[in-house]
Amino acid sequence: MDLSSHTQSSLSLSFHSHASSPPSPPSSQTTIIDDSISLQLDSSYRSSSNPIPSKPLQLLEDKTVKLNSENNGEDYEKEDEQEEEFSILGHQMCLKRQRDGHCLPFAKRLAVEPGLEARRASVRAWGNQPLAAADPEIHDIMEKEKKRQFNGIELIASENFVCRAVMEALGSHLTNKYSEGFPGARYYTGNQYIDQIESLCIERALKAFNLDSDKWGVNVQPYSCTSANFAVYTGLLLPGERIMGLDSPSGGHMSHGYYTPGGKKVSAASLFFESFPYKVNPQTGLIDYEKLEEKAMDYRPKILICGGSSYPREWDYGRFRQIADKCGAVLMCDMAHISGLVAAKELASPFDYCDIVTSTTHKSLRGPRGGIIFFRRGKKSRKQGMPLGHGDNSSHYGFEEKINFAVHPSLQGGPHDNHIAALAIALKQVATPEYKAYMQQVKRNAQALASALLRRKCKLVTGGTDNHLLLWDLTTRGLRGKYYEKVCEMCHITLNKSAIFGDNGAICPGGVRIGTPAMTSRGCVEADFETIADFLLRAVEITSNVQREHGKLQKGFIEDLQNNKDIVELRNRVEAFASQFAMPGFDII
Repeated sequence: MDLSSHTQSSLSLSFHSHASSPPSPPSSQTTIIDDSISLQLDSSYRSSSNPIPSKPLQLLEDKTVKLNSENNGEDYEKEDEQEEEFSILGHQMCLKRQRDGHCLPFAKRLAVEPGLEARRASVRAWGNQPLAAADPEIHDIMEKEKKRQFNGIELIASENFVCRAVMEALGSHLTNKYSEGFPGARYYTGNQYIDQIESLCIERALKAFNLDSDKWGVNVQPYSCTSANFAVYTGLLLPGERIMGLDSPSGGHMSHGYYTPGGKKVSAASLFFESFPYKVNPQTGLIDYEKLEEKAMDYRPKILICGGSSYPREWDYGRFRQIADKCGAVLMCDMAHISGLVAAKELASPFDYCDIVTSTTHKSLRGPRGGIIFFRRGKKSRKQGMPLGHGDNSSHYGFEEKINFAVHPSLQGGPHDNHIAALAIALKQVATPEYKAYMQQVKRNAQALASALLRRKCKLVTGGTDNHLLLWDLTTRGLRGKYYEKVCEMCHITLNKSAIFGDNGAICPGGVRIGTPAMTSRGCVEADFETIADFLLRAVEITSNVQREHGKLQKGFIEDLQNNKDIVELRNRVEAFASQFAMPGFDII
């Protein structure tokens, strides 16, 4: 009998659930519906011709059996095998369901998987240990470095101290995220908040330098300024094409393409591209623009670079623009050292003349360690030479796509999102009046230190400074820069040796470079740099005495510094002085 023939009949169900099923009637047959359900049907319903009386629906009590857990001794309810007995059209049926452990609630499943909670606990222990507990060795070294910074006088021109907010962003959960690509176009998903951070960083970068987003674009992903510079070359040049920048001994940077006097190629820029440097006048220490133009016209570089790492004077960007247009070059500025002064309008802006501007983010900008690239975009506003073979037929700048592609995917993988967030924080500070006051103090301190040294009959390259650094020529004292650098380090004063041009025009290692941003960040003013000048002169006397005794033998010189009483005395004075000043972002030591 087909069930459809009884559509006019009433249907009644009798439901009963229990732990063990009674024997099935002999006349029944089993029909399998799926892997977990079997129906036992009374075969007599198929052939019955008798009317089937209607029966009301009866719901019987649901019974469960409590099983004792062998794992933890606690009872819990488990429907291991449930049978449901009911009737359709007066015929008995039995439905069986099998329950496996995976269908149990989580709390019950723990009872049958004894190792689960232990594994979970081990992961938690690994992930939440503080540094001192997770790696005491590294923690101890880091604490020593923290004390070194606090107790010393930092005069390296390319170093600075960041604020607590920047440190917090650098050590945040943002380091967990992979975000290859750019906002709105990432390789991985889950970057909606990373996009917001990078977009905000871009917006703040343009605002910090008062740039119109219709005329300038910016890439905030480079890992350093050296990476940023190489990305520009990679995006705009073919291998072997020409660049021209300031010679490294003249105050330029190696990433502008440096060869040693013996011809060895030092940087990747010199390995993959041809470079030919311009130099400063050896007598004045100033850039010789006449010779620069003459060299540029002969060499015809595709990219002309202004900016350096040890040049204490202003740059004549207007003159560079004229030369670049005349020889058909793209004009690029590496403002790594002076970007903070440019943002604060304490130095001339390269954005008024240059096509591309790069910078570090951790020197005078006082942000995290990294690089940044600004590039012109949109319609060209003036007639230029013929950069990159585009000629005057191109009415729009074509830098953006090429430079961005060079950064990623050509040279870098995923950006460091923690760095980009930290940079956004620093750039927000750059746009404040307080930051402008800071940069003004950096300049005043540099000038105060220069004046103090000049009064003490010291010789400075170019005779002074316009920015945050100065070059001290030690050759008049008969000293070598590397020896003086080492004595200062032993006294907890950090600065760096620098090549300079001697009186005969030859390059010599007799100079040191000194910068004021870091100690200004700790609160030093002009009077404090007068004291620092005294420390520096005392270090000259110690170096002279030790060098006189050991000559140019470096081994004997270094050995004599270990227990030198004069060094111990000066070190104590330096530490007493430095420890008066707070360290940004540091807890009290």
